[in-house]
Parts: sequence; C-alpha cells; structure tokens
Amino acid sequence: MRLDKYLKVSRLIKRRTVANEACDSGRVMINDKVAKASAEVRQGDVITISFGNREVKVEVLDVQETVKKEAAAELFRYL
Repeated sequence: MRLDKYLKVSRLIKRRTVANEACDSGRVMINDKVAKASAEVRQGDVITISFGNREVKVEVLDVQETVKKEAAAELFRYL
C-alpha cells in the first residue's frame, strides 16, 4: 500500500493530501530513510513522522485497504 494512503487509513494523518504534503517535504521516514508518498508500506516497517518539534514513531502491524474508525488503532503501535 502507498505510504500516503496508509497514513490516512490508519488515521495517523487525517487527510491524504496532508499526508502527501508531509512526505513531499521530507517529514516522513520509513526505516530511517526519507520516503516519498508512493513508497510501499509493509508489515514490520517503522514509520517516523515529524510534526514541528514533535516526532511520532510507529511500527506497522497490519496493512488493510479499508478499516473502520474503531479498528484503525490496531494497524500500528507506538514506539
């Protein structure tokens, strides 16, 4: 699955366009490498997102095309 879509489906970022902009500006990394919005996300990847002076680091537990709001938190775990 594309990185920008995963960020939206998992609700780490609310909108796909915002996720796309974050990737384009170099604020999102997969396994400590700067990632483009089109990068593939796989189970076991570690995603780091920089929000201003704060960093969020999560491990991908599952990749699904669609998910209900309540189950979105089961797609990743915070590190």
